[in-house]
Amino acid sequence: MDFQTFKEAVIARCQALGIECYELYYQAEESTSVGIFQMEVEQFNAATEGGVCFRCVADGKMGYASTQELTEREALRLVDAALDNARTLETTDPVFLGQGGQEYEAVDRPDCPDPSTEELIEAALDTQKALYAADPQVIDGTQAETLRQRLQIQICNSQGLDLRYENNIAGVVAVAVVSDGTQMSNDFQLRLGDLDTIDRQALAAKAVSAALTKLGGEPAPTGSYPVVFDPKAMADLLHTFSGIFSARQAQKGLSKLAQAEGTVVAAPVVTIVDDPFHPESPMPIPFDAEGSPTHRKTVVEGGVLNTLLYDLETAHKAGKATTGNASKAGFNSPVGISPFSMYLAGGDRAPEELLAMAGDGVYIDAVTGLHAGANPISGDFSLQSQGCLIRGGQKTDRVKAFTVAGNFYDLLKNITAVANDAHLPMPMGITAFGAPTTLVQGLTIAGK
Repeated sequence: MDFQTFKEAVIARCQALGIECYELYYQAEESTSVGIFQMEVEQFNAATEGGVCFRCVADGKMGYASTQELTEREALRLVDAALDNARTLETTDPVFLGQGGQEYEAVDRPDCPDPSTEELIEAALDTQKALYAADPQVIDGTQAETLRQRLQIQICNSQGLDLRYENNIAGVVAVAVVSDGTQMSNDFQLRLGDLDTIDRQALAAKAVSAALTKLGGEPAPTGSYPVVFDPKAMADLLHTFSGIFSARQAQKGLSKLAQAEGTVVAAPVVTIVDDPFHPESPMPIPFDAEGSPTHRKTVVEGGVLNTLLYDLETAHKAGKATTGNASKAGFNSPVGISPFSMYLAGGDRAPEELLAMAGDGVYIDAVTGLHAGANPISGDFSLQSQGCLIRGGQKTDRVKAFTVAGNFYDLLKNITAVANDAHLPMPMGITAFGAPTTLVQGLTIAGK
């Protein structure tokens, strides 16, 4: 049974039971990936996942049920199960469904061609070959992977919503492992887009070059220094602490930005944007998980917190309109809040100017241990890092195995300058985070 027929069966059951307020959320995903190791196909994965989440309102309470089977029997069971769930709940919080008749921004982007399995294998082998050819210090352990994914989302409800979104992405991952005979290091690069237009030679060369720069080095000297963060390292920090901008976290007391809208929360050079239609977004989507229109929003502008990110429930509690940031981790997940493409906006300085402004300090190009070494509630972090010393405004000796410590809320206030090289280096599913090269004052380095 296709989704349209399943939907009709669910609606008929709702009418038979007198359910007047309901919603169907459908998500289906097809994906294929090919992994190459030592010039041979080491792994091949093909998966089809998805299902339907049904929500209905009974006695002012929202009941949920989900299924992966699109059959007439499951349609009946789904409605009955959600109705029973609603009747057992004791919450008195108001519930909301998206309203029909809203205007949505058009996604003006051509669909990415859907590569065949043969094309995925050919591109992966070509990337692996380019990795080995990039430098004689590339060793076994070096890998290449190609992938394709098609995502389909449909939302319909009794309030007039009937939305559909479909997107196809493809990409190449180059993983370089290098050795100078005594030490090894690695790095990876990812590009999304039409496989035929991705420059695999350049991608491989960038991965190898990044891995080579990590060879050697000692721990950085302990002290408090100006720190220049590489765009990817800064984007990783923004990703880790992005929850502080969630209205749900703020309303639960899990973000220090509660009641902070309209106040200064960062340095004047800090502007943070969430844009679902960013040119580098992996999946530009015109509606959120509740069917509300999505749009570009400046979360922080010139250091001032303009808005938190809201869904319908949190917006009602705050007396505001939703920002269109409702999200679902999967078809059967509860509604949450997340950004789409969140980035620290760049400035007008070249990255080299930030090094000159730092004078003597530390350049960090990678941070690790983000799950264990960062507290998204307090903002505190202590992270394993690697990079270079900055002397006289220039990158010098390689340093590694040191920690950088601070507090993200304070970090936002201590950003002195941002460069003009902002981009989204690493998509995180439907969400991506980006940043430019960023100069921060007064962070603690613990090394030798």
